[in-house]
Amino acid sequence: MDDNTFEKTPITLLGLGAMGTALARTWLTAGHPLTVWNRTPAKAEQLAAAGATVARTADEAVAASRLVVACLLDDASVGEALAGIDLHGKDLVNLTTSTPGEARTRAEWAHGRGARFLDGGIMAVPPMIGIREAGGYVFYSGSRALFDDHRSALEAPAGATYVGEDAGFAALHDVALLSAMTGMFAGVTHAFALIRKEDVAPRDLAPLLVDWIGAMGSMVHLTAARLESGDYTSDVASNLAMMVAGNATLLRTADEQGVSPELLIPYMELMERRLEAGHGSEDGTGLVDLL
Repeated sequence: MDDNTFEKTPITLLGLGAMGTALARTWLTAGHPLTVWNRTPAKAEQLAAAGATVARTADEAVAASRLVVACLLDDASVGEALAGIDLHGKDLVNLTTSTPGEARTRAEWAHGRGARFLDGGIMAVPPMIGIREAGGYVFYSGSRALFDDHRSALEAPAGATYVGEDAGFAALHDVALLSAMTGMFAGVTHAFALIRKEDVAPRDLAPLLVDWIGAMGSMVHLTAARLESGDYTSDVASNLAMMVAGNATLLRTADEQGVSPELLIPYMELMERRLEAGHGSEDGTGLVDLL
């Protein structure tokens, strides 16, 4: 049976944390026969009432379906849950958060046990699962055939974006986006800290920050183009020498406002190193190579 048949593909889901439970409810709503397993059986009770079959062991759960989805705590948990279980002929989709290296190793591990493997990086929080307009999606990498065979099932909880045969690419894309988000949050945190003790309402600064971050977002495309062309100096509006000089004002302002510059300093130090190496006419693209 596959997703092109009239009947919905049976799915086994290992792990019923917040994300696993959200996935389970979505697949049940979509009409997929679902077998679930969790180390703490009590978490499966509500899903049983919703129509899921609760397996007593991970072995029993895996035996119930060809398509097996893992959504556990970490990569080690996947290995522990599936240790000694026959995976021959199974399609294993790992939605457990992992690193690219862990995903590649897990793919080899699965192939060695006769299973096809697909790794996933979920770009959503549990409340977004099953709500198409929320915009959540999942990066997938590994077996293209597995992805194509089960695409409709994989798309039921959230959008599905395939990023390559390399099993590590889903985690790589996931972490790349999360890393950019972390840097953005650092900047927003520093901005709010600067006004915290002033007569400036955070709600008044918020829309200005949103607009500013959106406007600066176009620089992502320019950076990508420069990295691909190797030209870091043509049509540079604000070069590295200017930006490093301007950093002094940012630091003095932080000092005046009693705000620690610790979220800014690491990036500024990279800028200074690139400048000292003779790249003052570039924009900031060269910091990618410096890292």
